[in-house]
Amino acid sequence: MGERNCLEGELDRFGYSYDASFVSLSARHKPEMVVRPATVEEVSHLLSLAYENEIPVTPRGAASGRTGGSIPLAGGLALSMDRMTRIWELDEANMMVTVEAGARTADVYDFCAARGLFYPPDPASWKFSTIGGNIAENAGGMRAVKYGVTKNYVMGLEVVLADGTVINTGGKAIKNVTGYDLTSLFVGSEGTLGIITKAILRLIPMPKKRGTIQVMFAELEEGCLAVQQMLVSGITPAAAEIMDRICLTAVAKHKNLTLDSSFGACLIIEIDGSDEKELERQTKAIRAIAEGLKAFRFNVAQDSKEAEELWAIRRGVSSAIAALAPDRIGEDISVPRSAFPEVVRRINAIAQRHNLTIAVYGHAGDGNIHPSILCNLKNPEEERRVHKAVEEIFDAALAVGGTLSGEHGIGITKKPYIRKALGDEGVKTLRAIKEALDPKGILNPGKIW
Repeated sequence: MGERNCLEGELDRFGYSYDASFVSLSARHKPEMVVRPATVEEVSHLLSLAYENEIPVTPRGAASGRTGGSIPLAGGLALSMDRMTRIWELDEANMMVTVEAGARTADVYDFCAARGLFYPPDPASWKFSTIGGNIAENAGGMRAVKYGVTKNYVMGLEVVLADGTVINTGGKAIKNVTGYDLTSLFVGSEGTLGIITKAILRLIPMPKKRGTIQVMFAELEEGCLAVQQMLVSGITPAAAEIMDRICLTAVAKHKNLTLDSSFGACLIIEIDGSDEKELERQTKAIRAIAEGLKAFRFNVAQDSKEAEELWAIRRGVSSAIAALAPDRIGEDISVPRSAFPEVVRRINAIAQRHNLTIAVYGHAGDGNIHPSILCNLKNPEEERRVHKAVEEIFDAALAVGGTLSGEHGIGITKKPYIRKALGDEGVKTLRAIKEALDPKGILNPGKIW
């Protein structure tokens, strides 16, 4: 592969020892070498060699993951996909695009949008995250409420198995029940079953019109009820994002804005449709719902600049919250939509019980909540309370029929809790699949289990 694509220097290896998660420095591990293949043949040869010599291999996209999935716990090879960025084919007749795993999500979106086609998945890191990483984590995003998540758009995959064997799953046929659904098996597998090198992605026509609405409520529960009433009435927003009072206070401080003290929750909604009349119909119905729940403010963006300003509040919430405390533990739980208010109440009770500040924001339209614990982990007693609170947040999600992760995966940070979510038999079944495809355990060891 050439000396430039096999990195052994101390600084290079350190650069591939962490991701965007909140994993502590002590948990970071440098690989023994970083390899940057450019073709599926090179990936196949690398894995064949690694399999023969039992060398651990940790695949890596843009390392934007939040659960430590691309951290090479066992050393070995960090296999970076950053050279495999090609868009191979746009099949406009079938509305599908074939791309390599290292292609950036934003680049794929822009390429298709320029031709009037729409690739909807939009994780928060979409400007730099890669398609392979999105598939490995089954990434979601703000548009999931109407358009679904990554798995809903993956039609087929090229995958290199642990021993170097290359397989192709799925394809462009809409219906396919030939054997097991291997495509779905690799989606969300976090690099533990094979290395995704190429994907066939389904596209849809680009919406002709979009609108953005901001609604302010006294309480978070009212915002959740507004989204529920929209969906029941037949209005499915493209996005419905909610933030609590702590988030709003953080954003106001970060942007030097004045915040009305009566605002306890902010709901930002994106609607789309075929024409202006369709947007007007949806806006009118949403306004009626908001007024019925005694919303304080109903603001409709009049142009793209105003829409961008409204969305900037949501996009800036993570960094604004992080500025409030020395450390932040950001979690990702998913619950049935109807349980959103209940689990938020439980999270608030957890915060009071452990004397912690927990900001809550997330995708109200699909029940995906991101509680953020603001803390100082250098204080051992506070760190103990934080870990106890995290465990109780997961318990709260499971108690209402939810799950440990909506879009961030399990990785390192959530693996101590997976047995609670799946049970002994569930974990046993997953382990059997892992052992069948990776009997030597070389692919991303130390993750999920």
